Amino acid sequence: MQHGEIKAKPVRASRVVLSQLMQPGQANSRGDVHGGWIMKLVDEAGALSAMRHAQCRVVTVAIDQMYFLEPIRIGDLVVLEAEVTYVGRTSLETRVRVHAEDPVTGQRTHTNTGFLVYVALDDERRPKPVPVLIAETEGEKRLLAEGKQRQTHRLAQRKNNIREGTS
Repeated sequence: MQHGEIKAKPVRASRVVLSQLMQPGQANSRGDVHGGWIMKLVDEAGALSAMRHAQCRVVTVAIDQMYFLEPIRIGDLVVLEAEVTYVGRTSLETRVRVHAEDPVTGQRTHTNTGFLVYVALDDERRPKPVPVLIAETEGEKRLLAEGKQRQTHRLAQRKNNIREGTS
């Protein structure tokens, strides 16, 4: 590797697992955990995964649709598993899977998955190139190919929004 080259990194090097017990202060009016609180945790897990891969600070630039499949209750342990699934020149896509776990029984329920995009920043807060992503398993290769399609779609959507003045 010559000076200035960025070493490629495998998906596994970006994996992050965060766990947090849900408390009454995180409840919505129904008594379940507020969706905004979960979105905050998803963004934190995704950003940590992106930073682990890029080895620098990142900023969130996009969050794809997020569907809440099951409620998360107060007293549940929320477990977030994040990994980088696609990289561009300066951007990184992460997938964050969220589970609600009963801390007594250990039973887990998948509650939602989100894909988020970050841009790596240098010390002057300018976009910075990121390492190439190495997909080692068939699942990682599938996610990488799907990530490329999602990014193509995002860029086309952004271009349309700018043209229509809605950005």
